[in-house]
Amino acid sequence: MLDILKRPVYTFQEFILLSIGAIRGVFRKPAYWGDTVIQMDLIGVGSLPVVSLTGFFSGAVMALQMARALQTYGATSQVGKIVAITMVREMGPVLTALMVAGRNASGMASELGSMKVTEQIDAMRALGTDPVLKLVKPRLIATAIVLPLLTILADFLGLVGGWVVACVLLQLTPGAQYWDTAWRAIEYNDIAQGLIKPFCFAIVLSLVGCYYGMQTTGGTQGVGRSTTQAVVVASVWVVILTFIIGRIFTRL
Repeated sequence: MLDILKRPVYTFQEFILLSIGAIRGVFRKPAYWGDTVIQMDLIGVGSLPVVSLTGFFSGAVMALQMARALQTYGATSQVGKIVAITMVREMGPVLTALMVAGRNASGMASELGSMKVTEQIDAMRALGTDPVLKLVKPRLIATAIVLPLLTILADFLGLVGGWVVACVLLQLTPGAQYWDTAWRAIEYNDIAQGLIKPFCFAIVLSLVGCYYGMQTTGGTQGVGRSTTQAVVVASVWVVILTFIIGRIFTRL
């Protein structure tokens, strides 16, 4: 029994130690702003196409699926409200985080894993460079900055997608009424929830990707395992955090 629990406990312990070191490192020098900007470009600009497509078609599908139910109850004027609340509270942050997890958490794990198996990280330590400050901190800061911005973009494009389906294709409601009900439906609580979630997701995604990359062993096969584990664990944590944060906000 103890042998079964030993591995998960050790993994959790190492992850917590890495997380503490990375978060403390945010407030320590050297800053490595150049590396941070590069990571912002890779994570943010590189994720724009997939996040844009995901956000737009999420809103479009939502409006399409809700059309029949709303027509049944004669409430087609509320389609903008439903799309806005769902995108801002849940679908925008969650889907954006899952896209970034699949694209960037895996990229972090594979990149750092390759550096680990080729002993580049050990060489950094030998030269007096802290790998956590050099490798983990820039990715943590970059993800925490760009993921909320990507989420805002996904939310807006989701509303645009809902408008295209509801007002242009199906002509359920006038365009002005769609946007008016959408803006009126969004409250400060929704905006806060929609921004806090991606910030928390960003911290977890970056730390999980970096952790599995820096724990890689076993050559190229180990890099593949680390990449897979990073995506799976990060995605699961996104779903768990969604519930926890949503539960907290329902009590406010």
